[in-house]
Amino acid sequence: MYPHADYVTVNISSPNTKNLRELQSDAALDALLAALQAHRLELAATHGRSVPLFVKIAPDLDDAQIALIAKTLKKNRIDGVVATNTTIARDAVRGLAHAEETGGLSGRPVFAASNRVIGQLRAALGKRYPIIGVGGVMSGTDARAKIAAGADLVQIYTGFIYKGPALVAEAARAIAVGR
Repeated sequence: MYPHADYVTVNISSPNTKNLRELQSDAALDALLAALQAHRLELAATHGRSVPLFVKIAPDLDDAQIALIAKTLKKNRIDGVVATNTTIARDAVRGLAHAEETGGLSGRPVFAASNRVIGQLRAALGKRYPIIGVGGVMSGTDARAKIAAGADLVQIYTGFIYKGPALVAEAARAIAVGR
């Protein structure tokens, strides 16, 4: 896919893949990113173009983990970060049917945690490091909040399912007004 991609995202945060989130630890993440970067350099030489590499992380990280990830992304010259995937926290759905099922929650339950991670990443990575904000964008106001938290771009998943393509236009208008 390398010759055809605009960018590639390596997802190290899916709660539905056993032990995957362990790759967000220091030594494992550093080894993974170093290997990916080395392979990307080989692919760039072969194909005559460099495809940006992003890493997608979880919203359920503490401050120290976020700081470590930011440091490791910079150390390995990773082009950007996608913040965030689904959450394993159940606070937002406590008391609801099926609240204790395993797997990640998307939509509104991940919104605040995602924005917290985006803000901490922005502080750690600086103004010029690309951050794609994702998680709980259900309205134009939510998309603008991702930008305000520090994201450069916004991805929409669950909101798109519920609101369809109209949400994209609503988000674009809200972001444009906020700039």
